[in-house]
Amino acid sequence: MQPTPTQPRPLVYALQQNIRQVIVGKDDAIELMLIALICRGHVLIEDVPGVGKTTMAAALAKSLQCSFKRIQFTPDVTPSDVTGFTMVSLKTGEMEFKPGAVMSQIVLADEINRTSPKTQSSLLEVMEEGQVTVDGVTHRLPQPFMVLATQNPVDFVGTYPLPEAQMDRFFLRISVGYPSVEEEIDVLERYSGQTTPIQNLTPVCGAEEIIAMQEQLGTVYTSREARSYVANIVAQTRGHAALQLGASPRGSIALLRAAQACALLSGRDYVLPDDIRRMALPVLSHRLILTPEARMKGVSAQQVLSQLMETVPVPTGRL
Repeated sequence: MQPTPTQPRPLVYALQQNIRQVIVGKDDAIELMLIALICRGHVLIEDVPGVGKTTMAAALAKSLQCSFKRIQFTPDVTPSDVTGFTMVSLKTGEMEFKPGAVMSQIVLADEINRTSPKTQSSLLEVMEEGQVTVDGVTHRLPQPFMVLATQNPVDFVGTYPLPEAQMDRFFLRISVGYPSVEEEIDVLERYSGQTTPIQNLTPVCGAEEIIAMQEQLGTVYTSREARSYVANIVAQTRGHAALQLGASPRGSIALLRAAQACALLSGRDYVLPDDIRRMALPVLSHRLILTPEARMKGVSAQQVLSQLMETVPVPTGRL
């Protein structure tokens, strides 16, 4: 179904229902992933092993009639494996570009923190500018383009923590979490047959429909009050005693666009304060760096962000 400016929800609902055939009880995480897709953003799915990080990313990819590549990151993966390389063609004798794994519309970067910083940095241009430069030649990536990366925050052996610049490229961070007992029973039932649920998934929309929905984002009205509210929240992160590094202007842009997507999915063409407050944690928390003292006290970036948001006056009425 082609989304319209007033009814964008049928397409998103169809995607949600398709992914729910595989992922049980993680509706918030699924919706956040789709919000990032609408905003042309990239997602970092961070949680303990075995809770469905890779499966959720793969389910989204299979729900879209788009090209899909998976990169299993290990210490021996090189930047050329990611971006591609040029070599002499045996037929023509001329230099020929061999595309890397990122020359695809949906890219799953599995266990991104298990590869070297040099290989991690090969994704910086890709995620920010939607292009790859190899040997001085720039190659545009197919649209829509999205990177879904997974990492395990518990295991530190053989891992390379993502640098601040890399974390800032991710539009938002998602935590899946353990299922409830009832949800886990449902999972066991679905995986007790001869085939797994993801094998039976079929695409529900194509690239043109996703691009059409992405272009609607700019039609959502954001008033000066809405922009001021976002700017004030971000400004508070830059002077907080528990934070060594606050959110960048890229973070404030991401928060405003996420609020627009949230309004779009709610059937509105204007942003409310609740849209901004709802998206603040997933969009900003991974961009913050705690001071050593705060880390020693066991304080999390989410806790700091939640506390400082209570100090920012909330605009009243329609923004």
